[in-house]
Amino acid sequence: MISEGHTRPLLELLVKVSREVATALDLRTVLQRLLYAAIQYVGGERGSIVVMDDTGKPVDATIVYGKQFHEHTTQQLRDTVERGLAGWVVQNRKPALVPDTSKDERWLRRADDSAEKSGAKSALCVPLMARERLVGVLTLVHSIPNTFNEEHLTLMQAIADQASVAVLNARLYTETQRTARVMSALAEGAAAINTSLEMADVLRRILNQTMQALQVETVALALTDNVSGDLIFHAAAGHNSGGIPGRRVPGGQGLAGIVIGDGHGLVSPNLQQDSRFGEADKFEGIEMRAVAIAPIQAQGKVIGVLEAINPISGAFDSDSMVVMTGLGSLAGTTIQNAQLFERLQKAHQHYQELFEDSIDTILITDWEGRLLETNRQTMKLSGYSAEQLHGMSIDQLHEVNWNRTGLNFEALKRGEVCKYQSVLHRMNGGTTPVEVHGRRVEFEETDSIQWIMKDITERKELDALRDDMTSMIFHDLRSPLSNIVSSLEMMDDLVAEEDEAMNSMLNILRNSTARIQRLVNSLLDINRLESGQKVVDQNAADPVALIRESLQDVEPLAAARHQQLINRTHGVLPMIWVDVDMIYRVFVNLFENAIKFTPTNGTIEVGAQTTDGEFVRFWVRDNGPGISPSDQDRIFEKFTRIRGKSRPSGLGVGLAFCRLAVLGHGGNIWVESELNKGTTFWLTLPVTKKQPTGELKRQTGRLRFKPHPT
Repeated sequence: MISEGHTRPLLELLVKVSREVATALDLRTVLQRLLYAAIQYVGGERGSIVVMDDTGKPVDATIVYGKQFHEHTTQQLRDTVERGLAGWVVQNRKPALVPDTSKDERWLRRADDSAEKSGAKSALCVPLMARERLVGVLTLVHSIPNTFNEEHLTLMQAIADQASVAVLNARLYTETQRTARVMSALAEGAAAINTSLEMADVLRRILNQTMQALQVETVALALTDNVSGDLIFHAAAGHNSGGIPGRRVPGGQGLAGIVIGDGHGLVSPNLQQDSRFGEADKFEGIEMRAVAIAPIQAQGKVIGVLEAINPISGAFDSDSMVVMTGLGSLAGTTIQNAQLFERLQKAHQHYQELFEDSIDTILITDWEGRLLETNRQTMKLSGYSAEQLHGMSIDQLHEVNWNRTGLNFEALKRGEVCKYQSVLHRMNGGTTPVEVHGRRVEFEETDSIQWIMKDITERKELDALRDDMTSMIFHDLRSPLSNIVSSLEMMDDLVAEEDEAMNSMLNILRNSTARIQRLVNSLLDINRLESGQKVVDQNAADPVALIRESLQDVEPLAAARHQQLINRTHGVLPMIWVDVDMIYRVFVNLFENAIKFTPTNGTIEVGAQTTDGEFVRFWVRDNGPGISPSDQDRIFEKFTRIRGKSRPSGLGVGLAFCRLAVLGHGGNIWVESELNKGTTFWLTLPVTKKQPTGELKRQTGRLRFKPHPT
């Protein structure tokens, strides 16, 4: 207790202390003044004040030895409030008097407390309480034991109580100023960094803002390589930074590797005493003393690091990592945007190159059909200038197939892709045959239609030439072929049955002549079916017998290649309603095609099954090389020949005829194949809905197929 005689001097003292600490708002200044006042009025040779935030974490401190201030580390502050005398005061929120530190277990003994050095001491420690909140702890130490007593403790607590509010206000003011500085630095950084999307400019701005905010000698930026995982430095600025860009650090190594792995920044104030510092962290020509490293994050993922090296003031302040982390987040978003912009530019440039350099006519229109953009080939093919084209509509330039595009392009609006043949109107009044592809696209952020027109003049000329050739082959072969057939029938009656050699030759002639007949008839059927004529000569036929007779005609060809023909159509199947001769040729074509592409000693299998009662489904399967997916879509086109290891033979009309014939009967035909695993052709034919009026006529055990009508 303080006697009445000391009350007035104490009040005067407290008023004086209050004035000294209340006239400043800077936390460090307030702490220094308070500590000097405590040493001056209470006594002691050294002292310390530790300030804590609302969570009890130490945020700042002032340490005085005599009249000299000493720097402190984060670890020292943590030790002070967690252990020893100050720790006891913090936990209990009560003042403590230690007359002799060697006899009190609450005192945290250090090397300096040994007898051969400073030895035992006397100490005082009081809490700084403001508005029932613990804002810090004040400690005084005297080198002579028993120097302090209860009166000193009471005086020191009175000073602490008087100054606590000033300490709290200074701490809050400092935190506010700190927050303002950080926000200002980040706002300036955001404003500067986000003003460009050019990658080189973005990186330069990030480095400049980091160097300006942290006041360091050198800054560097590295991004993680997505393939190797290595850290690659892309840019650097400041002292001796020229050799940094391009440097590669293996993933996970060095301080930067720690930051990427943890996702948190770090500050190393003294690299020479940091055991984590190694060769991976060094830069040529730079004497590294201290470093702050922050992660660069984008969408929750660390994509690189930002390094600040050697602060000009000699040490990083407490806000450095907050600013660095904020700049790292800003950098991550901006870098990702710049990367996306860069890729978009490349894609746009690539599209423009493809658009302009395409050998096909490419046009972009709006949904009214007005031309928005055209490429060079459009002008070359049409003869119009770019200005003339931009004033035209798509239906002025070519004959639109409204059945395919839909009225007002409704089909295209639904996302459908249309394809049709048309003619392009040239400026000189002529026309060019084109194949038109139309689809919905987004062009220059606008919903549009893309039209691609392929010049098919050569294809049309070639088709006409092929048609002429087909017609010539058919008409020129038809008459002599009939004579050959008649002559073979006469010779068959004249040759004796025992003359094996002559009969063998006649069989070869008959088979070859039959193949020519099938080809000629197939060519005529293709022309008729393509012109829209219907299949009219349909009768009820036994599919099992039809398959058997077809296999019998191709058996010699398969035997020559040592191939096995497997017939799995021995069951009872419903009668089918078909043109017998035409479907017979379909099966022969499929068998011959399988034999041609099946290796020697291979197998070819044919089978059939009923489906829903309306169709019989057949299959022809081989174990040949298979057909690639890209070729499967075109094998049924006329004059198409799939090129394999050997040069294909034939005109390429067999499968085209098969498709037209099957579709003409109301059925369907398709292929399933996998490279090196064989091919299966499937087809469906309709079941007869009429009762057969009689048996199929037979001659020498074979189906009699009618000659093709003229």
